[in-house]
Amino acid sequence: MIALAVAPISAVEGVQKSTGATYPLLADPGHQVAEAYGVYNLLGDNLAAPSVFVIGEDGSIVWHYIGHKASDRPAIQRILEYVP
Repeated sequence: MIALAVAPISAVEGVQKSTGATYPLLADPGHQVAEAYGVYNLLGDNLAAPSVFVIGEDGSIVWHYIGHKASDRPAIQRILEYVP
């Protein structure tokens, strides 16, 4: 698992340290990745919409969820149903 944030590297490093996350937290300050996945500025806020993509071993998208507001996140159990 990795997490990606449309934020500067310094902000992402701070979040990783403060949360103690043990998975990679990557910065996308130029929002190229968010744009490639079609989730940048969907809510008109110049941010990536909250989203989850489960990527299969072959590199294909197995499942995805795109939130309709900043607090819209899928339940962890729902995500785990699609993790290979």
